Amino acid sequence: MVARKRFTAYAWSLLAFAIAVVLWGAGVRATGSGAGCGDQWPLCNGGWLPQNPAVHTIIEFTHRITSGPTLGLLVVGLVVFAFRLFPRGHIVRRLAVLVAVFTVTEALIGAALVLLGHVGTNSSPNRAYSLAIHLLNTMVLLAAMALTAWFAGAPESRRETTTNQQLSRSLVVCVPLAFLTISVTGAIAALGDTLFAVRSLSQGLQQDLSPTAHIFVRLRVWHPIVAVLLGCFLVAVAGVVLSRRPATRARRLATAVIILTFVQAGAGAINILLLAPVWMQITHLFIADLLWIALVLFAAELIGFDPTRAYGDLRAVSYSPGVRPAASSSSAPANR
Repeated sequence: MVARKRFTAYAWSLLAFAIAVVLWGAGVRATGSGAGCGDQWPLCNGGWLPQNPAVHTIIEFTHRITSGPTLGLLVVGLVVFAFRLFPRGHIVRRLAVLVAVFTVTEALIGAALVLLGHVGTNSSPNRAYSLAIHLLNTMVLLAAMALTAWFAGAPESRRETTTNQQLSRSLVVCVPLAFLTISVTGAIAALGDTLFAVRSLSQGLQQDLSPTAHIFVRLRVWHPIVAVLLGCFLVAVAGVVLSRRPATRARRLATAVIILTFVQAGAGAINILLLAPVWMQITHLFIADLLWIALVLFAAELIGFDPTRAYGDLRAVSYSPGVRPAASSSSAPANR
């Protein structure tokens, strides 16, 4: 039991660190520091360590260190810990492997952005595609980390919620896809705020409505409109779930989704009024990450998924590494 609690705490801590890395990456984009190490990777301006670095170089190099070797080593620890603690075929093992896979692809995509020159002041349409791929990989990575910690800390006996399965499946499919779509438009709109900064709301509105405006600028108009529609949909879905008196965990997550949706809407409005300063862009992204994690866990909880019965008779075990559990007809095979 103690080992499992430690693993759960480790998994949540890893998720918190990953979110910090993501927010720092947003700072790299918002400050135009993506080209701080030039067009080289893994080298930085011709060397492994930058010499007499400028501020942009320090920002970019710090992001490389935290998102590469530091996060990578922590993820390796997660996988090793999961394989020592949980039996073969358990969902936590599989999710830990997914975390490792998407951590590698995250680093490779980040490297590709640098090598392709899709950083700094680059405003080509191709940068929107690479940015979208990078964001989607990041969101899936955060979701895998959150689910790893969630299922690792799940109680042995799970009660399914009182919502019907059709609603649960619809939520699992529709809501995450819709949120990912709006997140991509938001990331591109934020890129437009960075590349085509304005000094007043009237100047920004003129840019947005100009028929010759860049596609990144035009998305600044559509993003808040679509975001409000999605927010109404999320609140409605969570409200319906709450009206059906779900189990405690689902009820808390539904409440979190509603609260975070309103907070995110307020942050978006403030971001527009303040003309998207860097600190507000990062705050806006932080709330979006929290809302995304809440949605993923909310959907998983509504399905009534039981991690201890995910694969036949396999069940989570709590024992010290190297000690076999007592044999029985229903117990999981020893972790060997």
